[in-house]
Amino acid sequence: MSSVSYLPEQRRSEILAILSRGEPVSAAELAVRFSVSEDAIRRDLRKLAAEGLCEKVYGGALPVSPSAQPYSSRAGEDRSRKEALATVALTLLMPRQCVFLDVGSTNALLAEMLPSNLDLTVVTNSVPVMAALMDRPGISLFALGGSVGGQAGGMTGAQAVSDMERYRFDLAFLGTCSLCPETGVTAFDGDDAEVKRAAARNSEKIAVMVTTDKLGARLPHKVLPMEQIDYLVSEGEAAQQPLHLYQTQNNQILTTANVDTNSVKEK
Repeated sequence: MSSVSYLPEQRRSEILAILSRGEPVSAAELAVRFSVSEDAIRRDLRKLAAEGLCEKVYGGALPVSPSAQPYSSRAGEDRSRKEALATVALTLLMPRQCVFLDVGSTNALLAEMLPSNLDLTVVTNSVPVMAALMDRPGISLFALGGSVGGQAGGMTGAQAVSDMERYRFDLAFLGTCSLCPETGVTAFDGDDAEVKRAAARNSEKIAVMVTTDKLGARLPHKVLPMEQIDYLVSEGEAAQQPLHLYQTQNNQILTTANVDTNSVKEK
């Protein structure tokens, strides 16, 4: 318990510093730390959440992930960074693969960049991926059913999960809201997380593409642990989150800095 008396603004600044490191906060623990009531901490967290600085959850708060925004708001953000990730991801593709492309703005850019000479079969629950590939020669496109969510930008729910069981993927690119060494991939929405888990169950290999601002964040719904990820495509080292923390015995880490993108096949 701290003997220092904090003003509400000072408390919120300290709480925000913890969240900025990608760490969740507990109202009970913060109350002890600042020697105030849990009600006072909950008021602090509500104010931070109202300002868009955290994600309020039962018992505390989580760092804000870019994926908390509706798809339409984040589709055009950081396009050059996401294109660099997608360019690296293209090196993972082989002829005649069956590939799952999950919802997410980086996966949508990957769809735009897919070559037409690999005879790929693409299965997706993403509306933007469908739009990018529906008239593309050399690619067989299949779509999952389900309810369309504006935040996810595609189909989620029981129908999408049921449809997933009809396929077997060589490689699945999971849309990634957050990635943490301890919890792996996590998501904001439970239905979205369930679709991702179904894709992982039905795929030989799993790949995720993440910008550095998603590293270290933890969200409420578990998708899969780091040990089940085969390929992590990232921009490189991030403050407080060096990439060696994400290395497992089975995965391969590819970055935009150390992969020869000149070998990528053009459309």
